[in-house]
Amino acid sequence: MKSVLTLSTLAAAVLLSACQAVNTTSGGAVGVERKQYMFGMLSTAEVNQMYAQSYQQTLSEASSKGVLDASSANAKRLKTITDRLIKQAPVFRPDAAQWQWEVNLIDSPELNANCGPGGKIIFYSGLMTKLKLTDDEIAAIVGHEMAHALREHGREAMSKAYGVAMAKQGAGALLGLGESGMAMADTVVQYSLTLPNSRGNENEADLIGLELAARAGYNPNAAVTLWQKMASASEGAPPEFMSTHPSSTSRIASLQAAIPKVMPFYEQARSSR
Repeated sequence: MKSVLTLSTLAAAVLLSACQAVNTTSGGAVGVERKQYMFGMLSTAEVNQMYAQSYQQTLSEASSKGVLDASSANAKRLKTITDRLIKQAPVFRPDAAQWQWEVNLIDSPELNANCGPGGKIIFYSGLMTKLKLTDDEIAAIVGHEMAHALREHGREAMSKAYGVAMAKQGAGALLGLGESGMAMADTVVQYSLTLPNSRGNENEADLIGLELAARAGYNPNAAVTLWQKMASASEGAPPEFMSTHPSSTSRIASLQAAIPKVMPFYEQARSSR
């Protein structure tokens, strides 16, 4: 056990020495101020370019299957909502105004959406049809996913993976761990370094997404009804400790606590429309 703990400590040390502390966004009214550690050899531009290629491949595959929806009422609705949110992104990072943002709707029953590095968004129609989402609830989802891109959570995850791989490559031989010992070390590294921060990333995306939606004129209270719907639709969800996503209960509580901070933006946006 001592060797396993040493490997975990060494992984953290190697990760920190190879990474640079950065602030990817301003904190906003919601107060997301955590410094992030990024692997120096992975630039924002490089990660964005890599993901853009993967994104285009996903769209091509969806198009070939006839499930890329660019013309339905839901597709137009999604684009209108997303365009309003994109206009607010520079509040958190000015360079986002120059990003090549994209949003595409895929006809699929999945309850899922994502926004990769550089602002490439995919939204699955199952969210709209199964959960009967309002525009405000769609904005809560898109804002949350955009926040992951603004905070560069994808690049951050890649940086962690590099740091852990570097540590394991050197530490495995250094400590003389056998195969079972390395497997145990993998588990320690995973849960001590990766999962807690991933849950933290989800909380950050919730908060920034909440403010983006409010500034765009969408009711922040919809984030609460959204996750209530998601909780009802999800069965057999893993315990919070072993999950990269906060439980619905803790997530809703965090959102409710932050709503008063962003409500003035929503009211101002409504009055100006």
